[in-house]
Amino acid sequence: MEISLFSFGLLALVIVMTPGPTVLLALSNGSRFGMAYAGYGIAGAAISDGVLIAAAALGLGAVLVTSAVLFNLVKWIGVAYLVWLGIQMLRSSGELGLETNRANVRCAIPSRRALAIFRKSFFVAVTNPKGYLFFTAFLPQFLNPMEPLLTQYATLAGIFIAIDVMVMTAYAGLGTKAMQLLNDSGALWIDRTCGALLISLGCALALVRRSDV
Repeated sequence: MEISLFSFGLLALVIVMTPGPTVLLALSNGSRFGMAYAGYGIAGAAISDGVLIAAAALGLGAVLVTSAVLFNLVKWIGVAYLVWLGIQMLRSSGELGLETNRANVRCAIPSRRALAIFRKSFFVAVTNPKGYLFFTAFLPQFLNPMEPLLTQYATLAGIFIAIDVMVMTAYAGLGTKAMQLLNDSGALWIDRTCGALLISLGCALALVRRSDV
């Protein structure tokens, strides 16, 4: 079991390190608002991992495969949301959300903005049907049908979420470090780059068919 969990952890690390929507948001949040703000987005992504894994355990991924209507509904919601986020980032003024004084750099965190950061990272994951299908296909390879499945799903979820949080924290930290060297124009181009990539991911998702996943 330990070897299986170790293999799962390595594969999860490779998967999570591949830049995706939540990673791009973590990088952008870190560059514009600092680690405190990025933490809300990381929390949203972590909770979305739990939702996706729970859905896979309950068989929702299989339902998406068999139901064209449900699959396309989730897919197009995801496409619209990714493109909308990308457009918002392309339209960004590049203004930093950091309040700076001579002693230190602090992050002003109004509750509305924190909730918005959390919501973006959460919904960008749960509106992507590929996430449900991925966990539906990926997790059973590390399950022992002779042992309690609930405990095993919980263990795999804990490992995956921990790795995801670690990787996104690193990306957010990279964005924060970048802004110590760059100015507002740097934030602008980080936002625009991430925005363009989000739109590209949305367009790629639009081309996905049930037979492809």
